Amino acid sequence: MTDLPDYFFRVRDNGAFVFRVDAENRQRRIDMDQIATVNIRNGEIKPQGDRVLSDADVTAIKEWMDDRQKVLNKREIEDILRTVDHLNQTSHWAQSRATDAQLERVTNTLLLAMHDLRGVLVRRKADRLAKDEKS
Repeated sequence: MTDLPDYFFRVRDNGAFVFRVDAENRQRRIDMDQIATVNIRNGEIKPQGDRVLSDADVTAIKEWMDDRQKVLNKREIEDILRTVDHLNQTSHWAQSRATDAQLERVTNTLLLAMHDLRGVLVRRKADRLAKDEKS
């Protein structure tokens, strides 16, 4: 059997359930014992039941949380860049293939969403420029 990690993290919204993995038992089965629940947003680590987490447990969990946050941050930027691609594809669709009925169905929603996004981006850029001028 290949070497298994000491911990398994079952990802869920905003965190994970943490299991300790045991493959070194007499039955040669993989046992997973839930030891904690973690919340990425607030950094909370809740031991399961009356369990007391070891220093190794806490260290492994914190390392996973740091790594997970990096993955989520990278995915967020990738999602935004994919959105730019979708906007470009939408422009091409609207110009070349969309029917009047299709445009009627989506135009107001798209215009409002783009107007909102533009306003947020302009305000945030102005804030950054003002901050840079003060520095």
